[in-house]
Amino acid sequence: MKYFPIRRGVFGREVSQVHAVDDISFHIREGETLGLAGESGCGKTTTGRLVLRLLEPTSGSILYRDSTDLTRLDRKAIRPYRRELQIIFQDPFSSLNPRMTVESILCEPIRVHGLAKGKAIRQRAVELLESVGLEAEHLSRYPHEFSGGQRQRIGIARALSVEPRLIVCDEAVSALDVSIRAQIINLLVDLRKRLGLSYLFIAHDLSVVEYISDRVAIMYLGKIVELADKRALYAHPLHPYTQALLDAVPVPDPGLRRERRLLEGDVPSPVNPPAGCRFHPRCPFRKPECSRVEPAWVEVAKDHWVACHLYPEPTGQRGGGS
Repeated sequence: MKYFPIRRGVFGREVSQVHAVDDISFHIREGETLGLAGESGCGKTTTGRLVLRLLEPTSGSILYRDSTDLTRLDRKAIRPYRRELQIIFQDPFSSLNPRMTVESILCEPIRVHGLAKGKAIRQRAVELLESVGLEAEHLSRYPHEFSGGQRQRIGIARALSVEPRLIVCDEAVSALDVSIRAQIINLLVDLRKRLGLSYLFIAHDLSVVEYISDRVAIMYLGKIVELADKRALYAHPLHPYTQALLDAVPVPDPGLRRERRLLEGDVPSPVNPPAGCRFHPRCPFRKPECSRVEPAWVEVAKDHWVACHLYPEPTGQRGGGS
């Protein structure tokens, strides 16, 4: 859970809270890409930064590999884990220091974590650039001398510089042109296979999420409402919100006409989220209990979980988080 306080007055008195991420739970398998999708402002980026402890959670735990709870580690104890948990930011320009050359950007983390010494540091930087489709001559340049796609490749190389195991891709291709976007996505897929990486892939473009992910979680107003293998989720979406999102995905066929579910109203404020199911004010299938009772986390089919009153919880079943 992550709540951001809203403070007002001379003394900064807390008057309310933004419920950015509210009681969610999921896991990422080794070598897997978990896609996290939803509308802007639903809490996707906050979730990714919580996983890396770039933000401190209001409550909850982050269990890594041998069940080490990262939230209980102090600054010194968590440092070895920083190597294994990296991030690719959305904006490839603002995430790179404009005063540093590419060589400095790539060599600094290698030097800080003691992964190489002397000339081997620069050689490692050259290998990183080549692994993302750039060349050694680019080491002496500054970020402003590159295109957006090239800058994102440098961001990927920086994330790879410390030999990570999990990378959070926070809207890593949304700021790029469509043609460049395809190149970066294919690069990420190739790197995952070659290096055995795991990704938490955050995006709002469901076509991109479908292409790169193994499983997909759909998020709405701080909650995960559906989680399943991508084939099951795209073929048989269960939650009304998931259905509406998929209906909005453009189909590359101008002659195809299909019925679309249009959602009514606006996304409620995360400062004062609705009681019960958070989607009920916009749901075309809402029932009386939707506004009163929060839906249980139900496994409707194998590894296909949904939080919706359209799918009652079987007797004796308990959900594994949402």
